[in-house]
Amino acid sequence: MSASIDTFGTKRILMIVANPGTSPTTGWPVGFWWAEVTHPFWTFTEAGYEVEIVSPKGGDLMADGFSDPEDESQYSAHDILSLGFKTSPAHSARLQATRSIADVSIDDYDAIFIAGGQSPMVTMIDDTDLHGFVARAYEAGKIVSIVCHGTCILLKTRLSNGDLLVKGKTWTGFADAEEAFADAFVGQKIQPFWIEEEARKMEDTNFVVNSMFKPFAIRDGNLITGQQQFSGAAAAEMVVATLGR
Repeated sequence: MSASIDTFGTKRILMIVANPGTSPTTGWPVGFWWAEVTHPFWTFTEAGYEVEIVSPKGGDLMADGFSDPEDESQYSAHDILSLGFKTSPAHSARLQATRSIADVSIDDYDAIFIAGGQSPMVTMIDDTDLHGFVARAYEAGKIVSIVCHGTCILLKTRLSNGDLLVKGKTWTGFADAEEAFADAFVGQKIQPFWIEEEARKMEDTNFVVNSMFKPFAIRDGNLITGQQQFSGAAAAEMVVATLGR
């Protein structure tokens, strides 16, 4: 474990944010969701934690348009926390020239936190390097927290014994009802698959959801999951409650 953890007692969070991609269903550029980065970031830093933002492949990151509080759709116009992060040069710089997960050591962090957005359904779902990184963090006893569409990786992430990480676990992620609402909002199919639909086909795991677009997070051992974009802070608060201040 790193000296910063041992000597000073400061908790360190590795926040993994999706690289940009292109949706195979809509053709849109896709990225991370602002609130799933900024709201947990606020929760962690308010608790006195250090947060490093990285990405699976490294480089500059891009947000989904609908998550931008300044987007013409006004879908996220209420999100002044993200607006503040976005317009702060010091904060927004954290999303540029990010290190890749290949350049960091799990041992240097107390927890990993994976944000969602539309990109994970394209760029993370089959990223075996990311799956392996998450599995190693989990098996090392680190807190593994994942929110919204980031939870799609739990459909495929396997431990060193070959079992799915979520075998015997209760977890959550973006709900089918929320996918249907989003599709109706934009007038077309958005995602290439739905997490809840796929999770319910799996044996020996318990996928649960709460009301649409309400904060909901759940902990099962050292796995913490959040349902959608309004659940990022709830999942982060659960991480803080687990690790302490």
